[in-house]
Amino acid sequence: MAATPSTMLALGTRLPDFELPDFNGKTVSSSKVVAPAILVVFICPHCPFVRHTRLEIGRFGREYQARGLAMFGINSNDTTAFPQDDPEGMKEEAAIAGYTFPYLRDETQEVAKLFKAACTPDFFLFDAERKLVYRGQLDSSRPRNDIPVTGADLRAAADAVLAGGKPSADQKGSIGCNIKWKPGNEPEYF
Repeated sequence: MAATPSTMLALGTRLPDFELPDFNGKTVSSSKVVAPAILVVFICPHCPFVRHTRLEIGRFGREYQARGLAMFGINSNDTTAFPQDDPEGMKEEAAIAGYTFPYLRDETQEVAKLFKAACTPDFFLFDAERKLVYRGQLDSSRPRNDIPVTGADLRAAADAVLAGGKPSADQKGSIGCNIKWKPGNEPEYF
């Protein structure tokens, strides 16, 4: 299992607007969301790193959406090479993990490129002004270490933003499976 680190998009980057279908085909637009914080996480059904953390991602979503945070999951993987990441696989993953946030399909992979997303899971937290204030790991747990999955790093960042503050600038990048790019569609930022 190869591990790919986050690109660590520059803090202060504005939230890219996107409009994508969820796994049922309903189109969701980020530009219509008004919230004190917005979290975008790149995930997919087959990745061992996502499978390791998905129950906590689901729990985090339920808890923090109740506190006003808006959240989107985005799957940008090539489903020709990874058919388990298709909309049916996404629907199954959402049911298993208890995702209550929109889980969107980025078929063209253009939204992943706007975020300079590199891995799954890859987390991007924006404040009420739609400026990136956190890009980093969920926590220090990985599939092959004995550290419990708690969401500590992301929770601390979200707590700070929801309280009107800023997360610590000491942010550790996420690590996961690389986004499965379509042949010839690999981004230039690698």
